[in-house]
Amino acid sequence: MTLMDPLADALTNMRNNELQGNKKATIAPASKLIGRVLKTMQNEKYIGEFEYIDDGRAGKFLVELEGNINQCGVVKPRHAVKKDEFEKFEKRYLPAKNFGIIIVTTPEGIMTHKEAKEKGIGGRLLAYIY
Repeated sequence: MTLMDPLADALTNMRNNELQGNKKATIAPASKLIGRVLKTMQNEKYIGEFEYIDDGRAGKFLVELEGNINQCGVVKPRHAVKKDEFEKFEKRYLPAKNFGIIIVTTPEGIMTHKEAKEKGIGGRLLAYIY
């Protein structure tokens, strides 16, 4: 199996485990990007605790699922977004206003689109979750 997009694989893995009613998901390979996206999802109460496990290879994350993910995926291509353009992408990727989050990578780190709007900064879209 070739990994084209580890972040997409991680989100798909979590969603599939959630659909099967599993309480945990194992995500491999681990990366800093995936770790930061997981942290953002945890802050927004989409997932519970997660831990990094060093398996001597690329490492992996063990994630506790809360049953809060209806749909999630990566945004391809990773659109660059100016601080006042988030509305357009919210309409495209989220089912309703104030429902779900878009995860954005900004010069100040990875955060939700709401935080980026509050801080008045743009960035690149990474993923959406609702």
